Amino acid sequence: MIRAQGLGRTFGRFVAVESLDLDVAEGEVFGLLGPNGAGKTTTVRLLTGVIEPTSGTATVAGHSVRDAPEKVRAQVGILTETPGLYVRLDAVENLRFFGELAELSGLERRIQEVLSRLDLWHRRREPVGGWSKGMRQRLAIARAVLHAPKVLFLDEPTSGLDPEAARSVRALVSELRAEGCTIVLCTHNLDEAERLCDRIGILKTRLLRTDTPARLRREFAEPRTVVRLGAPWTEDLEARIAAWPFVRSFASAADGGEGRTLRVALAAPDLDTPALVRALVEAGASVRSVADETPSLERVYLDLVGAAHDDAAGGGAS
Repeated sequence: MIRAQGLGRTFGRFVAVESLDLDVAEGEVFGLLGPNGAGKTTTVRLLTGVIEPTSGTATVAGHSVRDAPEKVRAQVGILTETPGLYVRLDAVENLRFFGELAELSGLERRIQEVLSRLDLWHRRREPVGGWSKGMRQRLAIARAVLHAPKVLFLDEPTSGLDPEAARSVRALVSELRAEGCTIVLCTHNLDEAERLCDRIGILKTRLLRTDTPARLRREFAEPRTVVRLGAPWTEDLEARIAAWPFVRSFASAADGGEGRTLRVALAAPDLDTPALVRALVEAGASVRSVADETPSLERVYLDLVGAAHDDAAGGGAS
């Protein structure tokens, strides 16, 4: 549904997006993650035909962003971080205005459908200037899906929303995916990205990595075995742990009492955890609990973005 090849955009000497290669399948939810200034908004503008690339090309829903940007815009919906609604108009008037610009047929029926779906129909005749931020966000999403786009771009869709409003937006994303809509989700909320996205891409001018959240965690973040110990903790025990051949590395910290918490990177966690526990007991340690610590997507994200920053500082990237 989306294919970008060598896509780039510069503003004068400033490189906003560089050599972006990306494929997003029909019906996929793709998360685009990156720090402020990483090029996420520029990428969305390129893929929606709002601005023209300075290098490379892309197709969205089969149309070229270079040669047919108007056809691209007819097939996409977009939620910007600032909704840009007309606050003196009511919900129906807002949607009718944008629907008439798009020359939609059956507009009144479609307005009722989307407002009902987003639980806004009962407030349809109230000026939206008096609405809460969450309600305005839902109305902005209604506007984005009014023309039943094949591809939907959502920029921070739950930013600033209360938990209930954020949950309703996430539920809508899941429903749209089930209906076959392709969604590109730009977000800083890593937990949200992990729950909603089939794949994520981490962007910092260049696309640093693309994969499923689970595979990224396995590849970039080393799993740890967490062992909580009772007293006593001795320097001799620390030295013995460091010498065990199945221990790659470990860190220890006081747990607030007399006990200690170990986070141990094992050579083969599934096989070596029993050996670790036996060795600790034989060494006189009091083992209170053992658990696996799942690597976080946040750790992967910070490591990749940090590495990109180091490369750039050393002259390895534009």
